[in-house]
Amino acid sequence: MTLEQLRIFVFVAERAHMTRAAEALGLTQSAVSAAVATLEARFQVKLFDRVGRGLVLTEAGRVFLAEAAAVLLRAKAAEQSLVDLAGLKRGELSVAASQTVSTYWAPGRLARFARAHPGIRVTLMTGNSAETVQAVVEGRAEFGFIEGATDHPALLRREVAQDRIGLYAAPTHGLAGRRVDAAQLQAARWVLRETGSGTRAHFERCLADLGIDVGALKVVLEMPSNEAALSAAADSDLIAAVSELAAAPLVASGRLVRLARDLEPRRFDLITHKERRASAASQAFLEALTVEDAGSIRDEPR
Repeated sequence: MTLEQLRIFVFVAERAHMTRAAEALGLTQSAVSAAVATLEARFQVKLFDRVGRGLVLTEAGRVFLAEAAAVLLRAKAAEQSLVDLAGLKRGELSVAASQTVSTYWAPGRLARFARAHPGIRVTLMTGNSAETVQAVVEGRAEFGFIEGATDHPALLRREVAQDRIGLYAAPTHGLAGRRVDAAQLQAARWVLRETGSGTRAHFERCLADLGIDVGALKVVLEMPSNEAALSAAADSDLIAAVSELAAAPLVASGRLVRLARDLEPRRFDLITHKERRASAASQAFLEALTVEDAGSIRDEPR
């Protein structure tokens, strides 16, 4: 059994499809099929069932997937230790970030790091805050940036920046240009980010602090991105609650206005795994997050 066979098996399992796995790996479909067939023949076990045009892991395949992924993770760590010995001349840096951070805050910082270290391949994975936490816990990302709190016991977090959530509506909205009180927020119709996003969680905490019953909000639409929520608000009577970083272009164009109700600022947090050694590339990037960039960087007391 080789690491390449394990890698091919994991790619097929994650995509549930031979052709898509082959495309992702840069291999022919026949090479991918042969690798899986070799594993099945050698150990006399079936790893996949074919269902329609896709593949489904058998029970044996599900058990093997966890072990194969763990072996690949350890092999990557071993390779990284050798890369670190050569300094920052080559290597990889995998970063995960929640959507607002990955769109508006992180790209410039990652670009500056990539320019300073051209031999390091930088990959940014984007999801909501819950997905970013999971990526760091599972080791798919060396560290992550989220838009709020996490209490996962495997992680450390520290604040690296602050952001504000604003309330945005079309210029013709009945609350535009007026001071908005808690009762009007309770009665409003909303387009919000999906549950699990840092934006949604922070917004709901702010409303709860105002004594508003979050469970009784009239949430008409849930959207998977800031841009989608803002676009929906611009073309309706709905109010969107998103980062001022995301809303700035639509406000500047006149499609949206910011309602006169401020919410408490929120944190952008760096999360790292307690038990994983940071690579040289990871250490170099985190050291580049200066006090000037971060505003106030401090470890979260536990």
